Order: sequence, then structure tokens, then C-alpha cells
Amino acid sequence: MPRALLALAIGAFGIGTTEFVVLGMLPEIAEGLDVSVSAVGLLISAYAIGVVVGAPTLTALGVRFTPRQTLIGLMVVFVVGNTLSAFAPGYTTLVIARVLTALAHGAFFGVGAVAARRLVARDKGTQAISLMITGLTLANVVGVPLGTFVAQQLSWRLVFGAVALIGVVTIAGLIAWLPPAAGEPTDLASELGAFRRRQVWLVLGLTAIGFSAMFAVYSYISPILTELGGIPEQWVTPVLALFGIGTTIGTLAGGRLGDRYGFSFVTVGMGVQAVLLAAFALLARTPVAAVVLLVLFGMVGFAIGPVVQSRVIDAAKVPGGSLVAAANQAAFNVANALGAALGAAVLSAGLGYTAPIWVGGVLALAGAGIAALAVLGERRETAAATADVAAWQRTMTPVETP
Repeated sequence: MPRALLALAIGAFGIGTTEFVVLGMLPEIAEGLDVSVSAVGLLISAYAIGVVVGAPTLTALGVRFTPRQTLIGLMVVFVVGNTLSAFAPGYTTLVIARVLTALAHGAFFGVGAVAARRLVARDKGTQAISLMITGLTLANVVGVPLGTFVAQQLSWRLVFGAVALIGVVTIAGLIAWLPPAAGEPTDLASELGAFRRRQVWLVLGLTAIGFSAMFAVYSYISPILTELGGIPEQWVTPVLALFGIGTTIGTLAGGRLGDRYGFSFVTVGMGVQAVLLAAFALLARTPVAAVVLLVLFGMVGFAIGPVVQSRVIDAAKVPGGSLVAAANQAAFNVANALGAALGAAVLSAGLGYTAPIWVGGVLALAGAGIAALAVLGERRETAAATADVAAWQRTMTPVETP
């Protein structure tokens, strides 16, 4: 593994930790700033808005630089944002700091995916992306629980300070290990031109709709496990740790499977997710079955992620591709909001805690349909290109003369 991938994974670990650790520190932050827990909960929405805005904006500003330069600059923003969070004197300052931190999130994963693919052979590009994303999944297994513990025992400010230090380590790794050859500057016009391609929009649509299945279920997983499965509250954290381990395994496996089977793997994976969610809804009141199905669901969902990220770069058919990769990260956050909102809608309608699971199954089926359309479109493009080459070759065949 190129050491530069380790630097990218460390950065992903820091980003994943700072994004999700707030969920475990809500009471401590509220007490420290003398505000309500619901007010602190708005920090999550503020972060999501920052990701959606920052992913395309900062990536567009960075196209004139190499991926190495852009990634280092994004990590500087990340360090500043977390440092400001650690020393925030009041609630308003913390909101601003969280938005600033989030600006670097989507752009880092977008530009990082392009750089990761350049570090390895072409047929291992998805594996390289999966190794970077593994840092994000490990954040849920290690970073978030550890950060929550530190906040409860010591201080939530110390957690943000530690995350800022992770950003500094990432910068040092990028400077030492990421070669300038891992990409060159492009221009905004060609990057924007990628959005004229139908295949790009199919992938972005797949991300926004198909991956919302994950968030329709995961956003309400605690009451689903306790109310439906009868699992004691103290066991929810270990179950979520198993879920995190499953996502890590899935991410690594997805890199290999994606390089081998291409985007067809996504179509199958989305279909499998729909089946798993249907089984989950039917067996949610059986604790062991519910936990196993939940872990398998996370494993399959995260196996698909690197393949989709790699595919959107290929679909762009431009020298860089960082802007569409960043747009795909913004689409992930759209999926987060959409899935959570649809889950909330069915719960508000009084349909019970199985309803978000069924909603997730429908969304996964929709994602499978979009993926199938993308595969068919890709095959048509390949067939058309092959026909064009054959026609050109016929025109170059010398004509025999008597």
C-alpha cells in the first residue's frame, strides 16, 4: 500500500470522527455552553449544510492546483475549524467553527479519491478509494466511542483539540508521502463539462436516492433495536460497534469486488440491501436475527460506496474528475437528509418503527433500478465506441487494385 493512502485514511478518520462524535457529546456541549440539547443538535444540520456547500465550492476553487496542494489546503481549513471548536467561547462561535470544518469534508473525499486512484495501477483504483474510506468507517468503530468517553470523563473541548491534531498529522503525511504526480491542475470549464454527461447524473442520482436507504434505517436504529428487538439500551453501543466493524469489512471487500465486477456489483448490492431490509423488517423482533441482518446491511452498503465514488470519476471522462467526485460527496449528504426525513415522516404518521425499514427497502430498490440504467448506458456507450473504431478501421483498409 502506498504510504500516501495511509495519510488519506488518517485524514478520513479525523473527518469521520469530528462529524459523528458530536452525537455522543450533545449533553456535555449543552452544559458547557449553557444551551439546550436541541440547540446543540442543530450543529449536526449546520455541519451537513457546510458539506453540501463546501464540496463543490472548494473543489472548484482548487482545480487550478494539484490534488496534493488542494488536499493540504483543505486539511489546514479542517485544523483551523476544529481548533476554533475546541476554544469556542460561545454557541455562535461553535456553529461557525463547525460549518468551517465541514467545508473541507466533501472536497477532501472528492479530491482524495482522484489522488488515490492515481497512486495505484488502473485496475486497482476502487481498492485505493476503499482504503481511504476505511479511515471513515474506523472513525465510527474507534474514534467516536473514544471521543464520547473522553468528553464524558474529561472535556468535549479536548476531543476537538485531538481531532485538530489528527489533521496536523495528515498534513505532515501528505507533505511527506503524496507525490505531485498524483494529479495535475485542470481547468474549471472541463470539470464543469462533465456535468453534461447523463452517466454522471445517473450516479449522482443513485447516491442521493439509493444511499438514503442507509440513513432511513440508521437514523432511528436505537429505538428500532430497543422498541422492536427488545435489546437493552446498554447493548445498543456494542451492536453499533459490530455495525461499524461490518462497514469496515464491507468497505475493504467492496474495493476488490468493484475492481473485478465494475458497476454491476452496485446493482446487485442495492438489490441485496432491499432483501436484507425486508428480512430485517419481518424479523426485527428477534434480537439475534435483527443484529445479524443489521450488520450485513451495513457491510453491503459500505461495500458499494467505493465503487460508486470510483464510477462517477470514470463517468466524467475529464482529465481530473475531482469536481464530480466532490459532488458525489454532497449527494451522500443529500441522501442523509432525505433518508432521515422520510423515516421521520412515516414515524410521524404513526406507522411504527418497522416503517423506516420498509422505506429503506423501497429506496434500495430504486437505487438498484438507477444502477441498472447506468450499467445499460455504459454498455451502449462501449458498443457505440467499438462500432466507431470498427468503421474507422474499415476506412483504413487498403483497396486492392487489379
